[in-house]
Amino acid sequence: MSRGIWFVAGAGVGVYAVTRARRVAEAFTSEGLRDRLAGLAVGARLLRDEVRAGQQESETQLRERLGLVPHGIPELGAADPGPDALAGAPHPTDDHPEGTTRGHR
Repeated sequence: MSRGIWFVAGAGVGVYAVTRARRVAEAFTSEGLRDRLAGLAVGARLLRDEVRAGQQESETQLRERLGLVPHGIPELGAADPGPDALAGAPHPTDDHPEGTTRGHR
C-alpha cells in the first residue's frame, strides 16, 4: 500500500510540474508577453483612476471644511459683515492722545 501512495504522490507532482512548465513557457512567448504588458497597462490605468478619484474626494471634503465653493473663492456668510462694514471703523491703536506713543519713544 505504501508503494501505491508514493506512486500517486509522484504522479501528482509530475502533473503539477508539467502544468507549471507549460504556463512558464507560454508566459515567455510573444503572445504571453503581450498579454502581461496589456494586463500591466490596465492595472496602471486602474491605479491612476483610483488615485484621481481619491484626490477629488479629498479636495471636495477639504473645500467643504474650509467653506470654499468649487471655483476656489471663499463664501461670506450672513454673520460675517465683510470688509466694507469695517472701512469706517477707527483703528484700535488710534485712541491714544496726541503726542503719546503708547510707551514708545
